[in-house]
Amino acid sequence: MGANLTSLTDGNGDSLKPGLRDIPESCVAAVFMYLSPPEICKLARLNRSFRNAASADFVWESKLPANYRFLLAKLFPDPLDSLSKKEIFAVLSRPHPFDAGSKEVWLEKTTGAVCLAVSSKAMSITGIDDRRYWNFILTDESRFHAIAYLQQIWWFEVDGEFEFQFPAGTYSLFFRLQLGKPTKRLGRRVCNFDHVHGWDLKPVRFQVSTSDSQHASCQCFLEDPEKNGNEGITKHIRGSWMNYHVGDFVVSSSNIPTKIKFSMTQIDCTHSKGGLCVDCVLIYPSNFTEKGKYF
Repeated sequence: MGANLTSLTDGNGDSLKPGLRDIPESCVAAVFMYLSPPEICKLARLNRSFRNAASADFVWESKLPANYRFLLAKLFPDPLDSLSKKEIFAVLSRPHPFDAGSKEVWLEKTTGAVCLAVSSKAMSITGIDDRRYWNFILTDESRFHAIAYLQQIWWFEVDGEFEFQFPAGTYSLFFRLQLGKPTKRLGRRVCNFDHVHGWDLKPVRFQVSTSDSQHASCQCFLEDPEKNGNEGITKHIRGSWMNYHVGDFVVSSSNIPTKIKFSMTQIDCTHSKGGLCVDCVLIYPSNFTEKGKYF
């Protein structure tokens, strides 16, 4: 026992306690398997052992989605074989456009989950070719740098569809909308509400369906109706972008593409409506909580 105590002291009698540098890299890497990517990156700054463990391919392979090879093939025409798994995660965490820039996909940095956005330019919008009703506005408030702005129309219908290979899991679909036309005055953001009308008279109906027969729908007023007690009341804050939850769908296999259709309509022709901005449709994992105000 005395020999054991001696081994824990140096020549001056000071205790030689083991520290973080003495933990084997394999053990550190095994712990990193249970941590999130931001936590791994923070711990990698502690010492060389932790930094080496934080670069292990098997650690980052566990953080990548099951379909990451599909994403690489879809987004990059040239193979990225020279990149480590950590570098692949970093690349896929940045938004990447595809389908002629009408869609973007990226990995959520905390969980590695796949997120996707569909531009309004990729949607079918009734009356979009008639500038009396709709206009596309260039703006830095959209990830696609353009939004569809409705001045006034009687028959309001926006829909779209796309096919994508998601990892298995449950996903939520949202419309990103704003009441009021965004502009800049003297370098400051302002919003024009001159055309906002009609959204308090009848609710807007949202729908989403998939190729494997899943379907979800809901309806809500974009502004408070005159009468209380109506189903689906939602107060939209004018001049603020809101994410409206349409519904959820489940992907059972990471190897099979899912075809998704979505729409928002208000086709009661007894009144006109206008002043609405349509930015994009967003698809997030359902357990991702920072998705917007309404969901």
